[in-house]
Amino acid sequence: MDYLIVFTALLPVMILLYYIYRKDSLCPEPTGQMVKAFLLGAVSAPLSLCISLPLEALGFFTEDVYTVADSVRCAFWGAAIPEEAAKLLMLWLVLRRNRYFDENMDGIVYAVCVSLGFAAVENVEYLFSNYDSFLAVGFSRAIFSVPAHFCFGIIMGYYYSLAVFSPASSLRNRLSVYLAPVLAHGLFDSVLFISTVAPSIGLLLLILFLYLCHKLWKFSSSRIREHLQRDQEGREKEGDVI
Repeated sequence: MDYLIVFTALLPVMILLYYIYRKDSLCPEPTGQMVKAFLLGAVSAPLSLCISLPLEALGFFTEDVYTVADSVRCAFWGAAIPEEAAKLLMLWLVLRRNRYFDENMDGIVYAVCVSLGFAAVENVEYLFSNYDSFLAVGFSRAIFSVPAHFCFGIIMGYYYSLAVFSPASSLRNRLSVYLAPVLAHGLFDSVLFISTVAPSIGLLLLILFLYLCHKLWKFSSSRIREHLQRDQEGREKEGDVI
């Protein structure tokens, strides 16, 4: 049973890792570097607790969610802010002296690996915490939570590459490396948490949640296409120079 739970937790993570690897098929990153990013992403899961627990102790949020305000505080201070901070630190460690980080798409690939490393640990934890209903929980998280972390990684990697490779990188791009995934993550979790304290508007929240998931995936997909196009144009310019 335990092996089945681990398999159920990791299957959507592996599918999305393969997906992003294939998206970068023209100039793929070394497997070893991707594995390194994934493992550091796994480390970011317990590291995020080192941030969230002091924040909880200081009263920034509580896990006992009773109101909409509690939901939003827990979503941002308890999840989005510490988790994306831990992921960003791991991404920086992966890329700071990485000679393979030489194209815009690379930032997205490595950020996704880090984010899915985090998602893998979180998914295993959630499924073991729901031992008797792990298949239902695993299915739900495979459709929503794991793809959400995938998208948060795309957003972080997109802005990370802009900040590094854009000659006129603005302060807005540099701040967005952290703030954009935090905002996306916080909104995603806020809707989920609010649904637990406001069941009377459950249908409205469900529609809002599905719309948010659609927009998040659409935005992330367009960021991939944008960086792939930038890299292609860069290769063509290098060919003209040669």
